[in-house]
Amino acid sequence: MSGHVESVPSVVDRIKHTMVGLKMPRAIEILDATVRRLERGELTALEAIDALLAEEFTLRENRRVKTALVMARLSSIKTLAGFEFSFQPSLDKNRIMALAELKFIDRAEVLHFVGPPGTGKSHLSLALGVEAVKAGRSVYFTTLADLIGALAKAEREGALREKIRFLRRFALLIVDEIGYLPVIPGGGNLFFQLVNARYEKGAMILTSNRGFAEWARFLVTPWSQRPFWTGFFTTPSLSRSRVRAIASGNTPTFCPSTFDPSP
Repeated sequence: MSGHVESVPSVVDRIKHTMVGLKMPRAIEILDATVRRLERGELTALEAIDALLAEEFTLRENRRVKTALVMARLSSIKTLAGFEFSFQPSLDKNRIMALAELKFIDRAEVLHFVGPPGTGKSHLSLALGVEAVKAGRSVYFTTLADLIGALAKAEREGALREKIRFLRRFALLIVDEIGYLPVIPGGGNLFFQLVNARYEKGAMILTSNRGFAEWARFLVTPWSQRPFWTGFFTTPSLSRSRVRAIASGNTPTFCPSTFDPSP
């Protein structure tokens, strides 16, 4: 009996040393308590291992998500659970919740949320961004004004190709506030180049307070003076009670992009 008691500290010390080498700080923190529970018969050996690994995994996952959220530049943390669907009766909750499965990212689709200010467009886009980050997808959030500003700066510095390559690598690009601020001359063309580069390579979520008919006022291609997005976006509409869906009839839909990137 005494030999068994004396051997326990040695085994625990070896486990701790191994955990240090494996960089498992949370498992080290709870090891002694877990061993005591094991000795009292509260846990089986497999349950003890499971508890240690689960705690360590949770810590690492929380750190990963926190870092990824910062890298994604998500302006705030929103969730679908926190969205008040009762204030948007025209919005199909099941369709929105289905988006959280992130299949639209796998298909490199473009989602477009349209509606007046205060209808939850940014909330939904951020919430889907958070879901994507938790699932391990790369995400980047920006407003249209900031995006075009960054692209214009890169163009002036002769680094536009590198900037577009950087923005192309994200599995999901979220562009918020389309139509809120005037677009600088040439801004529509810069945005088009990015969209063209991401075509069928990465998903996008776009939010706007203006319908497509108004987009020609601030986004046009340099060669045709017509909206470059013709045929590109299928549009679910976020609206107040009497604002109609833009996509098809009165029912918002989510479909793959049919955009042809050739001028």
